[in-house]
Amino acid sequence: VDVQLRILSYLSPRDLCRLGSTGCYWRAAVRDPLLWRRLLRRDLPAWASVDWRSLPEAQLLAPLPAPGAAHCDYMAAYKKSCPQSRRSLKSSRPRYGPVASFLQSLVTQAEPRFAMFGPGLEELDDSLVQKMMTCPEVLLVAGLPQRRIHGIGSGVSFQFNNNQKFNILTLYSTTSVERRRARTEQAVVVNKMFYQDSTTAGSQQAGHYSVIAQVKKVCEVVDGFIYVANAEAHKKHDREEELAHILAMTDPALGPRNRPLLVLSCISHAGVERIPCVYVAHHLQLNLLHQPWMVQDTVAATLDGLLTGLQWLLEEVDCKNAL
Repeated sequence: VDVQLRILSYLSPRDLCRLGSTGCYWRAAVRDPLLWRRLLRRDLPAWASVDWRSLPEAQLLAPLPAPGAAHCDYMAAYKKSCPQSRRSLKSSRPRYGPVASFLQSLVTQAEPRFAMFGPGLEELDDSLVQKMMTCPEVLLVAGLPQRRIHGIGSGVSFQFNNNQKFNILTLYSTTSVERRRARTEQAVVVNKMFYQDSTTAGSQQAGHYSVIAQVKKVCEVVDGFIYVANAEAHKKHDREEELAHILAMTDPALGPRNRPLLVLSCISHAGVERIPCVYVAHHLQLNLLHQPWMVQDTVAATLDGLLTGLQWLLEEVDCKNAL
């Protein structure tokens, strides 16, 4: 049996499923939980995205098998989580694109607006925002609208490859001078977008934050959120505080609770070792959120992965508006 499992471990998941369809013996053999646990841990770091429906449970990712691991359905977890399965499920849904486009053309709608924030905007050596503004072959800048929010500005309008326009309001925690000084001195700066709620400070909810007035105005009008996480493995990360900031921005008191959240798991350039997006999702405890979310690997220097994430975000907003 050990030799058999060793041989099966060299097959692809697709070939394993094909082998399992040849007879009762192989059907049982290819469902061995230790085999799929090994495949899950082997392939998971290479997956570029994960969402609220496909995130595997944390106990399945432990370095050592959890008690009762023989009863865990690692095969089902693999099939649910791998990007290929998610793409096939998505393509099998009925498409109403042409009808939706026609109906939307009858109604004048403002372009969707998203608030973008997070440490990946400020800590990386390559600026994601600057690359977005200067890379028309990937993302076209459509203009600077004059819809100002006091203390923030109007954001930047971009045009997606299907000519759909959307607006991004970029929210920084400090001024540009403070950000440059912090990068030069490798110092930690205080995030000025949030403040600790005095009603909970010193209690068990000491990690609870609220947003300042200007940011609150943004949260009340946007259709979704883009959180840029620093996914570089050599950096230190305070994921608990990051989660507290995400919860403050997506507070249901500031708007609909089903507004989608796109997490860009970002590194500066392709040569930097990254934390796999599945682990970023678990470290941020995104399973505690109540709205749809997706984590997408992104490279700031080339914008790799950005369009995939934006497409998901725009589709989620379209689905929400259609309900």
